[in-house]
This record gives sequence, structure tokens and C-alpha cells, in this order.
Amino acid sequence: MRALVAEIARFYVSDKSLRRAQQRMADLLSRGGDLPEKAVRAYLAEVRRYFEAFEREARAHLGDVDRRLAHASQLQYNLTAERGVTARRVEATQGVLARVGDLDDSR
Repeated sequence: MRALVAEIARFYVSDKSLRRAQQRMADLLSRGGDLPEKAVRAYLAEVRRYFEAFEREARAHLGDVDRRLAHASQLQYNLTAERGVTARRVEATQGVLARVGDLDDSR
């Protein structure tokens, strides 16, 4: 239980209910002795409630970032292909202009 309380203490928690539960459990642990089963169950339920919601939010954000990365990758792929087409156009037009220049100079 000490390890769990210490691990949760490393998180920035703005949820008042979890902060109260965290403080109660830290107080009980600091007193030593056996922890009341009811207090342990209440603490674990509060931790589960908070971190299940936290996980859902984090997973949703991860999915959003993954979608945005996929979009950025597709955009990069499309721009690279477009650049290749445009570079070939430049080469082709340079060839035409060089021929025009050769013909115009020969007159």
C-alpha cells in the first residue's frame, strides 16, 4: 500500500476526492499498524475511479495524436509526390525552352 500511495503522490491530482483519499491513506500509513479494511477498500475504489477516467482520457488523446500523425504522414507523402511531378515539369519546360533558344539563336 505504501508503494501505491507513493506512486500516486508523484501525479499532479486536481480531483478533490482523490486528494482527500490520498491524504487519509497517507495519514493512516504514517501512524503504523494495520490498515482498516474499510479504509483500504474506500481508497482503492477512489483510486480506481480516478485512474480509469484518467486512462480513458489519455487513450482518447493518444488516438487523436495518432490520427493527426497519420494525416501528417499522408500529407508529407502527397507533397513529396507532388514535388516529383513538379520537378519533372520544370525539367521538361527547361528542355522546351532550351530548344526554343537554340532555334531562335540559329535564325
